Amino acid sequence: MDESVCQSFKLIEHTYIPLCDGLRLAARVWMPKTSDRVPVPAILEYLPYRKRDATSVRDEIIHGHFASRGYACLRVDIRGSGESEGLLEDEYTPQELADGKEIIEWIADQPWCSGNVGIIGISWGGFNGLQIAALEPKPLKAVVTTCSTDDRYADDIHFKGGCLLNDNMTWSQQMLAYSSRPPDPALVGDRWREIWLQRLEHLPLLASRWLRHQRRDDYWAHGSVCEDYLSIEVAVLAVGGWADAYSNAIPRLLSGLGSPCKAIIGPWEHEYPNLARIGPRIDFLNHVTRWWDQWLKGIESGAIGEPDVRAYVLQSQRPSGRYAPREGKWISADRWPPADVVPLQFYLAPDGLREHPGKQAIVCVKTPQHHGSSGGAFCPGMRIDEELPGDQSLDDSLCPVFDSAPLEDGIELLGAPVFEFEFSTDQPVCQLIVRLCELRADGGSALITWAPLNLTHIVSHSDPSALRPGEHYRARIQLNDVAYAIPAGHRLRLAVATTYWPMLWPSPKAGTVDLHLQHSRVHLPVRPIQKTAGKPFSSEPDNAQPLRETVTPESRKTIVAKLEPDGSVVSETDDDFGMIFDPATGLTTGSRVCQRFSIRPDDPLSATAEASWIQNLQRSGWQVRTETSTRMTSDSEYFYLDAQLKAYEQEGLAVERRWSDKIPRDHQ
Repeated sequence: MDESVCQSFKLIEHTYIPLCDGLRLAARVWMPKTSDRVPVPAILEYLPYRKRDATSVRDEIIHGHFASRGYACLRVDIRGSGESEGLLEDEYTPQELADGKEIIEWIADQPWCSGNVGIIGISWGGFNGLQIAALEPKPLKAVVTTCSTDDRYADDIHFKGGCLLNDNMTWSQQMLAYSSRPPDPALVGDRWREIWLQRLEHLPLLASRWLRHQRRDDYWAHGSVCEDYLSIEVAVLAVGGWADAYSNAIPRLLSGLGSPCKAIIGPWEHEYPNLARIGPRIDFLNHVTRWWDQWLKGIESGAIGEPDVRAYVLQSQRPSGRYAPREGKWISADRWPPADVVPLQFYLAPDGLREHPGKQAIVCVKTPQHHGSSGGAFCPGMRIDEELPGDQSLDDSLCPVFDSAPLEDGIELLGAPVFEFEFSTDQPVCQLIVRLCELRADGGSALITWAPLNLTHIVSHSDPSALRPGEHYRARIQLNDVAYAIPAGHRLRLAVATTYWPMLWPSPKAGTVDLHLQHSRVHLPVRPIQKTAGKPFSSEPDNAQPLRETVTPESRKTIVAKLEPDGSVVSETDDDFGMIFDPATGLTTGSRVCQRFSIRPDDPLSATAEASWIQNLQRSGWQVRTETSTRMTSDSEYFYLDAQLKAYEQEGLAVERRWSDKIPRDHQ
């Protein structure tokens, strides 16, 4: 056990928590100096992302803050990750959640703990925080969940609207790279190599597992707290950002939970609000401290009196893929959407969006396979930069669009637009993607919100049905929730497409969707632009710094878009995060991820997605490198996955593994 005293608390660099099955999970602990005399509440963050290096700087900022305010904080690695024993087999397994419940009960039994425990997390930790709360561990009193979801099928990185996301493969590849890293010999001793080789031997290709569940079945129901919101009986603070992939879960949690729930939705990407690159940041840690004080210490901190929802309304801004501050304002409400929101309807007509239905007309939608190139990343925040949607004009030129007249008055969109439509198609499997854009006075087209639908899923995600060519159907697509202000003089644009590459895997054949305009309309949640804004958050304090310094050479990102001789449209990204030296541990770590997406505009079966990672860990006399890659293709009946892993010790090949899988397409 490595222990050092820092400010008003002591840091235990590494310790173990025993489990009932005999395994031990590795923890890093921030303990108030007074806890040996007066027991204190505890806060858990529970992740597979390596407390030793990968999240260490972030952990010190967050947990150092809470510890200095009288909380014992534990950052625990899930079994099979970091220095924790065992194997990591999948996301949110029953074993992972049972371990989490056991950890909370173990914490509450320690002499330094008052018996009250909270759990905080972002992404994976935000997911399992809600899922563990649903298991009702008695010591757990409150949750802070950030950038997470309540529905693992319809609102995660696997399927959206029943459409297969390319993130299903790229996230699997990322976890393959993450899980290939060894424990630190400085903490586990000579056993590090035995542990590492055992992990490498048992690493799963998660994309294969996920792709075998193309419907919303019991696999996805497990861990989806939307199955039973009332199983969560503790207070929940739900936090997210409009640029993140998971903001839609927040309104559902607000309306579904029976326990106290508050929400904050800012402009941020997939990151804690005090660390986000999309500004403005907020004084998140002090805000959360008031939440802990209320529910873990019983102090009337004002957290109960906060508005149920605080949301940042994005102002019109020239679209750019770069991370940058967003102009806007904070609003407060007692629900989402706010009570003063009223529906505004536009009907689709051959000449655009109109206030009244027109005569019967049909618009044929059949977009080239590379439509969607301006959509940005599905979950911005995972890479170095340039992941946000850019100007939509190029994509707009590839699909039917319906424009409104210039708005006489400015409006605010607050909530989820809904597109209702009647259609027929010439293929049994087809997608429809809807984008709502703002046409700016400078000629740019800015993405406001979007959503896709696998049209075989119009009745159910759990029981899809092939479409009958030529038959008329009616369906609805609920677009992502949004808070967005559009000034007078600008116009709205609804863009409709059958493809969205490279975000969505294409249908097996290039089908045509006939939109029957007389029965197609969009409902917008609108309120007049308010002249006064809600109470703003204060900015993050300048002294929110980690306890240790790392030395990081400048990282770099390369983006290439090109046309190959065979007509393929290719998009490549190369994110090199550089080599990071940590003087406190002597570790140097580095990572690099390359992705390549290729498709011919006229052939959905030409789609190819590839991702590769390099991970480096080294200190004097010790060096490990892993190289992992995954490639995905398909034909009209099957998906094909091929992956490989090479693990090197001191430049010598220690382990090589390959995976190959052929998975039937199920209404995809």
